Amino acid sequence: MLNSPRTTDTGRAAGPGRRTPVSVTAPDPISREGAISQLRRHPEIELREETGPGTVALLIEDALDDAGLTRLRRLVRSEGARAVLVVGTIRENELLDVIECGVGAIVWRREATDHRLVQAVLAASRGDGDLPSDLLGRLINQVGTLHRGAAGRPGSPSLGLAAREVDVLRLVAEGLDTGEIASKLSYSERTVKNVMHGLTTRLHLRNRAHAVAYALREGYI
Repeated sequence: MLNSPRTTDTGRAAGPGRRTPVSVTAPDPISREGAISQLRRHPEIELREETGPGTVALLIEDALDDAGLTRLRRLVRSEGARAVLVVGTIRENELLDVIECGVGAIVWRREATDHRLVQAVLAASRGDGDLPSDLLGRLINQVGTLHRGAAGRPGSPSLGLAAREVDVLRLVAEGLDTGEIASKLSYSERTVKNVMHGLTTRLHLRNRAHAVAYALREGYI
């Protein structure tokens, strides 16, 4: 789901006997080896040199630039990886670009402990979103500004969201996980997953964070 950081059982998410493949890309060898050293402590993580479908690509950047965005797009769109961005700073106008190019999990470099990295990696591997709470607020504000600016202008009609899709997305945006959403809405967890899969597939959205951004931009939540 689209969460701000909170304490979780990081070992549970991978499931018994299942390891999450992770590759690490960084601008310098010290940053790369530092992240690898942190991740190596966790048996649910399988470190790999190459990215590809099913791999979580952990990309470390001091600040995001056009080259960094290009690397993110290549990792997600060309190589089929799920991306986690560890970044020092990110500008307001870059945030929606990052979400829409397929990044569902972002970690501030200053908060990149081994626990925080594993939490983000496992969220990304599930197709969930994991954003720092301050970035989530900035995303909501930015999308709200875009929505207000587009109000009243002619454009392509929205493809629309069903009422239960809006209900699920509203709880995703509040940081609830699949089980909590199911309990709140009296659905099964499978139903919640099917709702999310259906709307992301129909609207060509890359992950749950992108789905929340879409719903905010269109004024549904």
